[in-house]
Amino acid sequence: MYHRFEENKYPSTNIKIDDFKKQLNLIKESKIKFISYKDFENYIKIKNLERKVLLTIDDGFSSFYENAWPILKKDKIPFIIFINTETVGARGYMNWDQIKEISKFDFVHIGNHSHSHGYLVDKSDEEIERDLITAKEIMNEKLNYNTKFFAYPFGEYKNSYKKIVQSLGFSFAFGQHSGVIDQTKNKFELPRFPINEKYGKTERFKNLMKTIPFPYKKITPEERYIDDNNNPPDVKILFFENLENLKNISCYSNEEDKWRKSKLHFTKSNELKIILEGKFITERGRINCSLREQNGFWRWLGIQFVIADR
Repeated sequence: MYHRFEENKYPSTNIKIDDFKKQLNLIKESKIKFISYKDFENYIKIKNLERKVLLTIDDGFSSFYENAWPILKKDKIPFIIFINTETVGARGYMNWDQIKEISKFDFVHIGNHSHSHGYLVDKSDEEIERDLITAKEIMNEKLNYNTKFFAYPFGEYKNSYKKIVQSLGFSFAFGQHSGVIDQTKNKFELPRFPINEKYGKTERFKNLMKTIPFPYKKITPEERYIDDNNNPPDVKILFFENLENLKNISCYSNEEDKWRKSKLHFTKSNELKIILEGKFITERGRINCSLREQNGFWRWLGIQFVIADR
């Protein structure tokens, strides 16, 4: 997941264009296939061990059009760009003519990123639905189609929000928690690896290219929107029974705004309890778990909680 390109004032959401080129070349050299939104719809339905990459870009900043689009266009590299309709044409954002231009290429797909790009997770269900319907109506008017792909602003969601997304005809919804997608993942809370200046260095990117899915049956609590009454949450992951070397798993979490190695307890052979030692006090609470495989690859699983009344 990318946002800005060569907007060096915003390192938390920006990628330097030379680093972006290096990342694309690393993917090509590794023989990992870039896939389109159409390929994604097909591959997510099946158990397929061949690794693939889906590029996504959020927000539709003009720096994408100016700096990244010429590169992707030249090599016909497929991607989804998620647009929040309220800011289209505003300073620093693409306008509708530019969006229509890129949408004509069959390797490009325009996804829905809400209308306002606000903290919708804090809104009522009625306000969330109204915002998303507005975005759908504007996109249909401007582009003459409606997408099945949605990306939550800030990667934030709650159970009622997911149900609204599904009820409005979307088939897939992406967050910003890190991880690798496979057929065991919930289609309305799909992970992505965010790439920016800090987390886009070559060595880290090479490590990301060695990640593989971490399949699981269930994560509790299912509600990712928490408040003082359930913060810290009682987090358990139920894995599949045949996962090898599960006892070698490591997890890290950011409670009290301090990243630390989490204490772990297996309640049974395939159920892991993550013991959090304090409350999540930032906007988002994060847990990342990994398991090194003998072939040098890493299973990776990210979990994100959204803290109410921030």
